[in-house]
Amino acid sequence: MGRGKLRIYLGAAPGVGKTYAMLSEAHRRVERGTDCVVAFVEHHGRTRTEVMLHGLEQIQRREIEYRGSVFTEMDVDAVLERHPAVALVDELAHTNIPGSRNAKRWQDVGELLAAGIDVISTVNIQHLESLGDVVESITGVRQRETVPDEVVRRADQIELVDMSPQALRRRMAHGNVYKAEKIDAALSNYFRPGNLTALRELALLWTADRVDAYLQEYRSEHRVSKIWGSRERIVVGLTGGPEGRTLIRRAARLAEKGAGGEVLAVYIARSDGLTSASPKELAVQRTLVEDLGGTFHHVIGDDVSSALLDFARGVNATQIVLGVSRRKPWQYVFGPGVSATVARDSGPDLDVHLVTHDAMGMGRGLPVARGARLGRSRIIWGWLVAVGGPALLTYLLTSLVPAMGLANDMLLFLSLTVGAALLGGLLPALASAAFGSLLLNYYFTPPLHLWTIADPTNIVAIVVFFAVAVAVASVVDLAARRTHQAARLRAESEILSFLAGSVLRGETSLGALLERVRETFNMESVALLERESDVDPWTCAGRAANSGPIGRPEDADVDMPVGDHMALALSGRVLPAEDRRVLAAFAAQAAVVLDRQRLQDAAQQARTLAEGNRIRTALLAAVSHDLRTPLAGIKAAVSSLRSDDVAWSEEDQAELLAGIEEGADRLDHLVGNLLDMSRLQTGTVTPLIREIDLDEVVPMALVGVPEASVELDIPETLPMVTVDKGLLERAVANIVENAVKYSPEDALVLVSASAMADRVELRVVDRGPGVPDEAKDRIFEPFQRYGDAPRGAGVGLGLAVARGFTESMGGTLNAEDTPGGGLTMVLTLQAAPGWPQTRPDLPATATT
Repeated sequence: MGRGKLRIYLGAAPGVGKTYAMLSEAHRRVERGTDCVVAFVEHHGRTRTEVMLHGLEQIQRREIEYRGSVFTEMDVDAVLERHPAVALVDELAHTNIPGSRNAKRWQDVGELLAAGIDVISTVNIQHLESLGDVVESITGVRQRETVPDEVVRRADQIELVDMSPQALRRRMAHGNVYKAEKIDAALSNYFRPGNLTALRELALLWTADRVDAYLQEYRSEHRVSKIWGSRERIVVGLTGGPEGRTLIRRAARLAEKGAGGEVLAVYIARSDGLTSASPKELAVQRTLVEDLGGTFHHVIGDDVSSALLDFARGVNATQIVLGVSRRKPWQYVFGPGVSATVARDSGPDLDVHLVTHDAMGMGRGLPVARGARLGRSRIIWGWLVAVGGPALLTYLLTSLVPAMGLANDMLLFLSLTVGAALLGGLLPALASAAFGSLLLNYYFTPPLHLWTIADPTNIVAIVVFFAVAVAVASVVDLAARRTHQAARLRAESEILSFLAGSVLRGETSLGALLERVRETFNMESVALLERESDVDPWTCAGRAANSGPIGRPEDADVDMPVGDHMALALSGRVLPAEDRRVLAAFAAQAAVVLDRQRLQDAAQQARTLAEGNRIRTALLAAVSHDLRTPLAGIKAAVSSLRSDDVAWSEEDQAELLAGIEEGADRLDHLVGNLLDMSRLQTGTVTPLIREIDLDEVVPMALVGVPEASVELDIPETLPMVTVDKGLLERAVANIVENAVKYSPEDALVLVSASAMADRVELRVVDRGPGVPDEAKDRIFEPFQRYGDAPRGAGVGLGLAVARGFTESMGGTLNAEDTPGGGLTMVLTLQAAPGWPQTRPDLPATATT
């Protein structure tokens, strides 16, 4: 008996129709005579899904008692005993109730597959284990019910159930996904258009990657070597020249023509010195390729052509885009060039595009080298010309060419010496001069084939030849060295100019600057170390990305002091002396960046102090007006009661006393908010965190609010939250009072709570005028009253205090639009550890 096949319907979010599609497939198979049963499908009260269950055989579920409640789970034993051809198992990532056969439902499915039963299941993209962090960053919800990616990847068939965010929100608004009382909260929280769009893109990309993996498996199994244009990966080879922008744009246009095309720009830098490319131009090209949706890569390699091809094959590229060489015609004597070499060695799997540009044929600088050091190929050619050239010339002159005279022979040998100097430098030229002198003596100076010279004038001629050859070789070598030094200095000046400009403009952070140092000098680790005095230990002020730790400058391969108590430390290899000049400039700029960051921190502290001064000024204004108003009312009422000139009736006395009490309550509220804000500003709020139930706190916070103006919905099944009870009570009271203040008289303020993963959300929903998006953050600032609130409505501290208390407890407070008009305050708190997120069979955690 073989293993069963697994088919998975994958969706971006609950409600896209995975279960419906699964049941539709089941009906099609039943109509074809396939033995198909429902092992576990949860319809969550959705009418259309429930109707689809009719006509399908359903296996009785197993009941499990847990913490005083009874839950139902899939009965694996019953399904195995029934042994159908196909079993429908909903919610693959579901966590089984303790006491079940397996901890996770995907483990139950594994048993069914091992027994030879085909399984059709469903899962949402947010439940894949590898995407947990990504989904949390998008939605703010951490998924606890996950399934290993490998379980889904091993499925024999994966079908994406797709739906646009707008269509899904309409389906929810019509009540086809959740019950009416949960629609507003769902639409304004998890099912925001931005969340749904991001989850949809995540599902599409994951499915596309899986399709690509299927394609690679098929090609491997069937030994398909020809590249199929199903997904283009285009590598752009950059030299740091101005033509790079043209190449990147051309590659982007090529990628747009294919489905899911990718652009990967790569710059190959030599490992033995500074790059000769313009750092400014490379930075511009990096920005351009990232703006066009591609990626930029920096690769070290001495053989540019081989490194480029290795990179392209390593990323499974289908095309390489290169620019036509900028060499002048005479420079091809040094080799065919990168473009021609890559095109020659690319093989049948890679298409190479040579793109014309404005800089082609205009020449390019010689590669930057250390001092007089030339490339290996040029040195080899220099020695070949120095040794093989004179020998070949001697053979030609003695065998094939009639006698030309000693003077002409010397000029020909001298030309070989000059050529050796141009190619290989001074040493090959000296060898050519010495070897040529010996050959002239033996083959062309009488007596021939002897090392003696009969005519003294020939001795002078050969000595002069040797002297001239050495002199010419020295001059040519010196010119070549100066050319290389000039090119190196130009590269250094461009690096320093770009570095200084970017730092002065504040465009470079310390980490980015140290990463540039690491790339420029091809180092493994770069760190900026500092200490207070000569006897204090070194501390790390910053390091490059992916750098290992460097404890002391003495532990590094290279250290560059910056002042008395700071040093730039590098590890990976020892730098030559000529590179230390540029390194010193980098070190000085790193110190400048560090000082600027600290100055920015000091400026931020100064702004904080200025904000405190502003708040104190506003406080004085509030005391001078808002606090005096209730005091004036209290004093007037008391003075009236104490007056002997008027005989007050009992009703009048009761009214005056009520006014005194109202003014005192109002004054107490204002003073309380002022004291709370003062505590927040001075940082003296110390929450006493403990686990409590929301239904213990929220009703107490509503004591001062008219009962007929608030509707409370706090489920008893909510997990406990870790908060400070007093601070939470004050925060909720301020939020609700603010909602009641701005709500119409005939509209109730809804206070509801729900659990999501490891958080609990308390939502205060009003039907007031609402707040524009640009003002949603401003309403949480101290002494801010939005709209046309009367002066006597408070000093504008309620929401500021509420947010401050909430954040001090590790929660968040944000404002959202209420669907249909109004404002919703969302107070998010941390759930107590160890509590179940929600009941596993509730729609709140459904994967369908």
